[in-house]
Amino acid sequence: MAAPSVVVIGAGQAGSDTAAALRSQGFDGRITLVGAEGVPPYQRPPLSKQFLAGAGGGGDLALRPASFHAERDIEFVARDPAVRLDRDARRVALASGRTLGYRHLVLALGARPRRLAVPGGGLDGVLTLRTLTEAGRLRDAMRDTGRLLVVGGGFVGLEVAATARAAGLAVTVVESGPRLLARAVSGAMSAHLLAEHRAHGVRVLLSREVAALHGDGAGRVREAELAGGERIAADLVLVGIGAVPETALAAGAGLAVDDGVLVDRHLRTGDPAVYAIGDCARFPDPRTGRPLRLESVQNAADQARCVAAALCGAPRPYAALPWFWTEQFGLRLQIAGLGTGHDRVVTVGDPRTGRFSLLCYRGERLLATESVNRPADHMITRRLMGAGAPLPTPRQAAAPGFGFKEFRQTAAV
Repeated sequence: MAAPSVVVIGAGQAGSDTAAALRSQGFDGRITLVGAEGVPPYQRPPLSKQFLAGAGGGGDLALRPASFHAERDIEFVARDPAVRLDRDARRVALASGRTLGYRHLVLALGARPRRLAVPGGGLDGVLTLRTLTEAGRLRDAMRDTGRLLVVGGGFVGLEVAATARAAGLAVTVVESGPRLLARAVSGAMSAHLLAEHRAHGVRVLLSREVAALHGDGAGRVREAELAGGERIAADLVLVGIGAVPETALAAGAGLAVDDGVLVDRHLRTGDPAVYAIGDCARFPDPRTGRPLRLESVQNAADQARCVAAALCGAPRPYAALPWFWTEQFGLRLQIAGLGTGHDRVVTVGDPRTGRFSLLCYRGERLLATESVNRPADHMITRRLMGAGAPLPTPRQAAAPGFGFKEFRQTAAV
């Protein structure tokens, strides 16, 4: 009998971690890792921060040593994206014409930046940031410009804004919603980040939309026109208005998709031989049961380990606690849990000191902790939530002198 084979489509964090976890968990069959880019797997978070600021080259971002795949008998296929999936034959066709057979297939397809669909959106100097190539273009462009417009007040947009401002560029952020990071953090944290950006000289416009981009005679962007008529001079535009999950390969093969490839709590699609993980996958939230799609390193890495365990004969439902982080102007924000639907926020610490945590509750239940330069609060929250241990009530958290370290001792975790 032929050795079992696993083909992993997508060589980002999720795909690379799947291949690595399969070997570390004892899988001895064939593993093929297929990537669309021409470089080995690399870290994406630094693209909007350290890399953009000029620290190091692409090689410094490598997820693993250059010899990793060969030493573990993992075939890495670069610059040859999958274009067609035949589930009946259990074969994947690549752009080069090569086909790969599999016993199990892991779709780690990732997501692509959402484009700005306005007149002038295709002008030179209008960029997105998702890949190393795109980050290189943005970094080069920043060296030759003085005015950056960031469209979108999400994580990527704000990190780029902070990096560019630190490099001396004049930066304007235009956000269509009423606050920054509205889908990710509490209103109080949005307000704190807004104040930080404005204090560092970033012009932030909320509840405003870009209606058009205008260029010079050579086809390069020179200004943005907002709905209402205001014009903003810009030599460079970074579009950071979210990402669209890559689902075409799955949909073309008849798999269910809806804002992602739909999977069950074991991260399986409707085909038991096919799994989907990472940014492209929409899975049942283990806490609420509602469909959820997350774009984070934590989610990619934890789902990779979960699928690897299943393929090694130890299946378990995916139940990892979501957590996130961002760095802007020396501020390190760490989020444990998901605060969606919270109705109360308790502040621990003093925001004026730049070290505090916001605890997001729905009723008496702690949903998430948002910590600014208080890593212990973040780690303790993760440990308590992950263990299913008692969590501080709103009354406990609001009591004078409350501290997570002392609370953890009483919880004995």
